[in-house]
Amino acid sequence: MTRQARSEAFDRFVADRWPTLLHLSRLLTAGDRHRAEDLLQEALVKLWFAWPRVADQAPEAYVRKILVRAAARSARRRWWGEQPMDRLDRLPEPPEPADETAAVDERTRLEALLAQLPARQRAAVVLRYYQDLPEGQVAEVLGCPVGTARSLTARGVGRLRRLMTETGEGRVEKEPWTTSSRS
Repeated sequence: MTRQARSEAFDRFVADRWPTLLHLSRLLTAGDRHRAEDLLQEALVKLWFAWPRVADQAPEAYVRKILVRAAARSARRRWWGEQPMDRLDRLPEPPEPADETAAVDERTRLEALLAQLPARQRAAVVLRYYQDLPEGQVAEVLGCPVGTARSLTARGVGRLRRLMTETGEGRVEKEPWTTSSRS
């Protein structure tokens, strides 16, 4: 493959997968869009250098692994810049079901709750339910055994349920973070 063809293939991959990868990055950085963009840029630079090796294999899996590791490193840092001064005492009441913004508001509330999880639990829940990856791939991305990935996911989901109860969300019939028919 020529250098030009490789460059075009990389550009197509980035253009096609940018929204999905940015969403994953935002979820991993607790909703901080600026940090998410920085992490994604860093991951794509690393992908560019590895592109000849991974282009024909699984470049998206490679980027996911880089993002999870970069988000974990970033979460260990104490200072990320400016921090908001005002905090909401409680989350706003959910809108009426007929309201078209209900889904967006629900997602925003869930992302705020996800932000309260420890980084590895958040990564496990996001990879399992938002990215819809099987447990084996979650474990591979996190670099841990499948049992540990299951444990992190279960603890994360349990913590989310407790947080929903504490914030007045109450018990949910179906987890709003699931995208597929499996639990």
